Amino acid sequence: MLDNWNINLTQFDFFQPEWLWLLMLVPFVGWYLWRIENKRKGDWKFSSSAQIQKKFEFKPIVYVRQALILGKLVVLSLFIIALAKPFRWNDKDAQTEDYKYGIDIVLAIDVSLSMLATDFKPNRLEAAKEVAKEFIDGRRGDRIGLVVYSGEAYTACPATLDYEVLKNQIDHTDGMNLEPGTAIGTGLGTAVVHLRSDSLKSKVIILLTDGVNNAGDITPQQAAELAKAKNICVYTIGVGSEGVAPTPVVTPMGVRFENQPVEIDEQTLVQVAEATGGQYFRAKDEKSLWAIYDEIEDLEKRKMVDKHYQSEPPATPGSFLNWAFLILTIILVTEFGLFVSNE
Repeated sequence: MLDNWNINLTQFDFFQPEWLWLLMLVPFVGWYLWRIENKRKGDWKFSSSAQIQKKFEFKPIVYVRQALILGKLVVLSLFIIALAKPFRWNDKDAQTEDYKYGIDIVLAIDVSLSMLATDFKPNRLEAAKEVAKEFIDGRRGDRIGLVVYSGEAYTACPATLDYEVLKNQIDHTDGMNLEPGTAIGTGLGTAVVHLRSDSLKSKVIILLTDGVNNAGDITPQQAAELAKAKNICVYTIGVGSEGVAPTPVVTPMGVRFENQPVEIDEQTLVQVAEATGGQYFRAKDEKSLWAIYDEIEDLEKRKMVDKHYQSEPPATPGSFLNWAFLILTIILVTEFGLFVSNE
């Protein structure tokens, strides 16, 4: 019952968000109504001075008329929001056991030793974790899984809607127990296998690495062909600044940080992305990494709109219309009462 009156905009997405641009007109409408109110002729005629007329002024009426203008602007805003067709992914009617409203996403994150380089703060791996968790928080109705890889790969978390469990796995992810190296093909192949044949029609892998494929039994190109055969879109992200970066190196005296050249096989990452209908991105700092995830999110949203799934949750503008009609009724009753009192 309370959902019928819920107008918390943070809980809604919109099928036709372009209507929301009309909200920019609301301040101008308010200015116009305010101007009309200020120029409105009085209901009584006086032949005396303005000072004497002030004695007959009833202040509460002024405040009521100002509140009526504000109420009209609120009603207009609510009708505009309703035109944008708001909906919620977590509505009871929009949830089904096959999760056919969202998409399947697997994050394949490189956890090799070089990911501890400090050209990102505090290092590449921790920066990648934080951005991945923020990306997860912005999803609605998507199953998301996690694959980690260095010289070998494993599934750290199956695709799930329990984002808190997934983010906890990301927090505890590292490459300490994996073979050294950077097996990009193995990491991608593991993510592809993870996306089962009964996955959603829209399947995405976001593969992040800072190096060159130098381990594993499958090349990145072979893994890309497998992804293409299963209709999986792969977005690849190369992480690392230009030039040299403080990078951990294993020496006889233990691990120490040395300035090492940043080597990312961008040509291979471009090939993998293009072969599967995705895109390659280069993140040279934390800010650009945040922007890349935002761009990937926008790309996938546009794909969802283009496909126009018949199984989308229904638009639910009812709560906005309920408040609009309630406030409109109060306005009409109040204005009628003011009119009668002036007769």
